[in-house]
Amino acid sequence: DGSSLAGIQCVLPFDEIDEASNEEINKLTTGCSVEVNGRIVESKGKQKVEVASTSVRIIGECPGDTYPLAKKRHSLEYLRTIAHLRPRTNTIAAVARVRSTLAGAIHKFFQDSGFVYVQTPLITASDCEGAGEMFRVTTLDLDNVGELPLKVDEDGKKMDGVDYNEDFFGKPAYLTVSGQLGGETHACALGDIYTFGPTFRAENSQTTRHLAEFNMVEPEMAFADLDSAMDNAENMLKFVVGDVLEKCAEDLTFFTNFYDKGLKDRLEKVVSTPFVRVSYREAIEYLQEEIAKDPSKWQFPDVEFGTDLATEHERWLAETKFESCVFVYNYPKSIKAFYMRDNDEDSGETVNAMDLLVPGVGELVGGSQREDRLDVLLEKMKALDLDPEDYWWYLDLRRFGSVPHAGYGLGFERLVCYVTAIENIREAIAYPRTPGNAEF
Repeated sequence: DGSSLAGIQCVLPFDEIDEASNEEINKLTTGCSVEVNGRIVESKGKQKVEVASTSVRIIGECPGDTYPLAKKRHSLEYLRTIAHLRPRTNTIAAVARVRSTLAGAIHKFFQDSGFVYVQTPLITASDCEGAGEMFRVTTLDLDNVGELPLKVDEDGKKMDGVDYNEDFFGKPAYLTVSGQLGGETHACALGDIYTFGPTFRAENSQTTRHLAEFNMVEPEMAFADLDSAMDNAENMLKFVVGDVLEKCAEDLTFFTNFYDKGLKDRLEKVVSTPFVRVSYREAIEYLQEEIAKDPSKWQFPDVEFGTDLATEHERWLAETKFESCVFVYNYPKSIKAFYMRDNDEDSGETVNAMDLLVPGVGELVGGSQREDRLDVLLEKMKALDLDPEDYWWYLDLRRFGSVPHAGYGLGFERLVCYVTAIENIREAIAYPRTPGNAEF
């Protein structure tokens, strides 16, 4: 009935069932829904119990000749084309149950830790990452380009570019890439908060790690530094993984048997072993030393200070070098977002930022201490050509009673992949949204 991985055997003795059931049996096909009446009894077969049935009725017929899910093992790629039916398969059903348990555990961890749950807006005028890869929200008639309102100069002459004063919000609006900026406003008033909701990224990527629509868990803590963020992220991950190990044993056994023989051992190690912490500079030195042995083994062998670590670098650190979850901290300023606090001890060359790398996935968590000094933040925004007027409310947090604060973001679907050993993130969400695909 979908509540667990295992089915249950129903035995109908032909000399005991009614005539109606006898007729229904001939109509049974893979995929049909049925109502079975009988007693739960000890089984003489491999299973512990079975249903000694007295009647069976078909609730919903399913034509066997057109049903897309034949009684065989289908590829995950094929199942994506019938995403409305794929939850009926063992793999996707198990993913859904684990995903549900993970979501509940995340809320429980933060609620029990005294965090306030905040719902930040999905529509925004702010680019949190400064990357520009955002979906635009508009009610302008894009099917009638000739009628779009255009900007005008002081003389009333039309210019290139749409006049968004005529749009619904009176300015350019987008789907958010993060709830962090809004979360910071509440952290600076309430102390510790977290958000957990949809985010969007218009990145033209077809990799197994990226979605256009995904969910982020983003806690924010006032009077906190980078160590506070790393401590919280480690405690959170240990809690939610432990909860899944306790509540989803049957599903995890399935994933261990069919997807990764070492899955359960790896998850148990997450709960029992302290995470490693290493600076970015140290990580680069370890990578350079290893790559020098045989550069041909690496897709990206050129690694130096300022390199944005690729997945192969992240996974080597977590899976081979340390065989553990690893925090890499103090990243170069040039490859991180504008809101991260500059490190004073190295003349601002790095920022108080961290990534949590885990075996099998690579980066799972990214976080930082936020830049709480108004003058420094304004300079950083100027360097990135970000208009302070678009962030006036965010800057007000630094003007009026600024406090040191820190937080991080956890990609929820990546967590699902990590806990289930599913390699493609498109299996970690009910209806994956990717470039060229918005079916269902």
